[in-house]
Amino acid sequence: MQILIKNACVVNQNKIFSSDVLVQNQKIYKVAKNIDASPDKVIDADGLFLIPGIIDDQVHFREPGLTHKATIATESKAAIAGGITSFMEMPNTKPQALTQKLLEDKFKIASKNSLANFSFFMGASNDNLDEILKTNPKNVGAIKIFMGSSTGNMLVDNKKVLEEIFSKSKMPIAVHCEDENTIKHNLSNAIKKYGKKIPMDEHPKIRSVEACYKSSKLAVELAKKHNTRLHVFHVSTEKEIELFENNSELSSKKITAEVCIHHLYFDEDDYQSKGSLIKWNPAVKKSTDRKALLRALINNKIDVIATDHAPHTIEEKKKNYLDAPSGGPLVQHALNVMLDFYQKGEISLEKIVEKMCHNPAICFNIQKRGFIKEGYYADLVLIDLNKSWKVNKENILYKCKWSPFEDKIFKGKVTHTIVNGNIVYENGIFDENKKGMRLLFDR
Repeated sequence: MQILIKNACVVNQNKIFSSDVLVQNQKIYKVAKNIDASPDKVIDADGLFLIPGIIDDQVHFREPGLTHKATIATESKAAIAGGITSFMEMPNTKPQALTQKLLEDKFKIASKNSLANFSFFMGASNDNLDEILKTNPKNVGAIKIFMGSSTGNMLVDNKKVLEEIFSKSKMPIAVHCEDENTIKHNLSNAIKKYGKKIPMDEHPKIRSVEACYKSSKLAVELAKKHNTRLHVFHVSTEKEIELFENNSELSSKKITAEVCIHHLYFDEDDYQSKGSLIKWNPAVKKSTDRKALLRALINNKIDVIATDHAPHTIEEKKKNYLDAPSGGPLVQHALNVMLDFYQKGEISLEKIVEKMCHNPAICFNIQKRGFIKEGYYADLVLIDLNKSWKVNKENILYKCKWSPFEDKIFKGKVTHTIVNGNIVYENGIFDENKKGMRLLFDR
């Protein structure tokens, strides 16, 4: 299908300009001021902003094994409505993706069910080094290491194993950094003080700044020692920012960092009203941390914005502190949160596109995505920045049917999402006939 987008306000590579875009054979065929063509479909984008499809480098879509919380089909659909056209999913499903076969099983599910493009990370444990080293760097996004609590046996706390993975891996390593011993010590003290009735606002004290910094520092030291390509997920503290640099081109950085939507938006004052709905690992912390993370994002010490989308049922989240799981759904509303910062004058559209579209593609060497360029895949999103809407149960698309942003009014709405040249979302209507593609990597 040939699609001509007319009169769009294009946001791409630190510029905003008026242009037409012609799409055919899955790719962006032409970007020019006035394109003369006879396409199958014309989209009049006058007054709309056109951005590259967002690439979310960290999601938990819960399939296989945890599909009462979410599925690849439901969460990719929510992602599409939020302008996310590609995602990279984590290995802590059930079973965990700790072998090449189990990893490929997830790709098979996605090829049949995902509306968005997809990749799945290979998981690390203390005893699967042989499987890790079999991973193909050209069609798998990264190796994921939990250097902090995880489910099952995915906590990698053996220093010798960490040394081997960092020294032998030929592809990027992505890490969740929280020091387990520090957390256990803090939790033990909280139980002594409160018993089973630990207040939710103790979470950032239990999963503390020190726990995050100690683990992130170790990961950075290992990467520098072995010259490893390292990506640190969900930086949540001001102190961790000192571990990263902003003095080089992103493509030449060996160590990169990410911040998540919830750590930019919420702080410890929100536990009183939101409770377990904003219980994440790492924890949402102080307002000073939140503000410092936004500054670090803008000054390029932090390179990528992601969601760490990790849904649980509302029944699970309503349990007490010790039993309520950490994580929450975010893919449908992540762009809106960043547009909220834009509407307040705190970040530019160009910077949002850089951190959500361009930089994930650069960090992970994703093939022909993340930019509005001729010859690149036509993953495109149109946004009406003047349209306001309220998040409510009726328009939440996550399988869990709740959001920490429920009842919030956002200004700015995705009107069209195009994936590989196919219009999969148009003004609230989905076309689910075409599925997303497996991401490939230039390595």
